[in-house]
Amino acid sequence: MDDITDLPFRELCKEYGADVVVTEFIASEALNRDAEKSFRKMRFTERQRPVGIQIFGADEGELLRCLDVVEQAEPDFIDINWGCPVRKVAGRGAGSGILQDIPKMLGITEKIVKRAQLPVTVKTRLAYNADSMMVTDFAEALQDTGIAALAIHGRTKSQMYSGSADWTMIGEVKNNPRIHIPIFGNGDVTTAAQALESKRCYGVDGILIGRGAIGNPWIFEQCVRLFHGEQEREVSVGERVEVCRRHLQMAIDFKGERTAIFEMRKHYGNYFRGLYNFKPFRLALVATPTADATFEVLDRIKEHYR
Repeated sequence: MDDITDLPFRELCKEYGADVVVTEFIASEALNRDAEKSFRKMRFTERQRPVGIQIFGADEGELLRCLDVVEQAEPDFIDINWGCPVRKVAGRGAGSGILQDIPKMLGITEKIVKRAQLPVTVKTRLAYNADSMMVTDFAEALQDTGIAALAIHGRTKSQMYSGSADWTMIGEVKNNPRIHIPIFGNGDVTTAAQALESKRCYGVDGILIGRGAIGNPWIFEQCVRLFHGEQEREVSVGERVEVCRRHLQMAIDFKGERTAIFEMRKHYGNYFRGLYNFKPFRLALVATPTADATFEVLDRIKEHYR
């Protein structure tokens, strides 16, 4: 969720009911080099608590060294990303690339837990590939490192984001009587109904929503409503436009107009998913070079679908 779960977007997700939020993942090496963009990724507001800062890397020394920097930001916990499958991360042995060497993953995790002054959580995948050791076999060992919670994405590294997430193994970990830390499930939850069904079927302590929240911060409010036996409410086009406008303005204030305009293009399609004959407006949104032009398109959308 790099360049997506930034401070402005987390602010909206929290406003609409997200219980816990986590930063974009941050390279340990970049933090140790005082990279400005990486320090900006660590920023959060008090309103976003509880919030975790997520780190990744393949070098034990770099990961341990960045802990001091991370803890100076005073998050509520530190999250280790052992799950990212993209080539530029996993290909270096970071993210889910480390699932090829489970002993190394366990060793680094244990040392981070011992060095850190804050709770440490882990996000990982089922395995490197279908022929590798599965999370059902190493989840207890991860728990033994002292982590505070474990989140599992229901795909292997090799699957990337193809096929369907397999929640059965997530459920096996959660229902292992020797597991006592919270287990969170992740993968293919794009509606509140799916979140409720996943919790009922697999008994997980919580559900991580990633891609399903892009351009859709309302999903958290919808989950809260369903989990409490209430009906979901319909989100009007007017509300979609106004939240999208706020999102863009916050992104501009946080990152500057040029970067905000470019990164917000990942959200527009989902903000207005399902609107009839929306393609001309979507093309206009991703082509506009300035904030003023984008705001004008948003005004036209609101007027057109009134």
